[in-house]
Amino acid sequence: ARPDGGEVYWQGEPLRRVRDSFHRSLLWIGHQPGIKTRLTARENLHFFHPGDGARLPEALAQAGLAGFEDVPVAQLSAGQQRRVALARLWLTRAALWVLDEPFTAIDVNGVARLTRRMAAHTAQGGMVILTTHQPLPGAADTVRRLVLTGGGAGL
Repeated sequence: ARPDGGEVYWQGEPLRRVRDSFHRSLLWIGHQPGIKTRLTARENLHFFHPGDGARLPEALAQAGLAGFEDVPVAQLSAGQQRRVALARLWLTRAALWVLDEPFTAIDVNGVARLTRRMAAHTAQGGMVILTTHQPLPGAADTVRRLVLTGGGAGL
């Protein structure tokens, strides 16, 4: 389907004019972890953030993976693999995060860590767009929800 009209803007400019800048400002993490299972957690992060080698262990620790930095991802649980992908949130400088089902396979402590990270990001002027089938824990008034149902959508 194609829209009838309209235009997408990024930081006050039409997206068609600032596409490269927009792409540099965007971090997308899909429903699938998007990681290499033959690599370790550290190696996976290094792939996405090659210049941040010194910061990788801290990002993995923040994501709840301390002690698993050098374990091949194939040997990690589904939740730990998801945390490897989400550890990028502690390294990125992207202003806009688009996250598809970020809480999938994450335990209560991991959800709390992730929620705090998203809150810190938005408090610093960032934006998070996410899809979820789960309630947002501790969602503040700054969260706008669009609820999709079989009959349509509502705010």
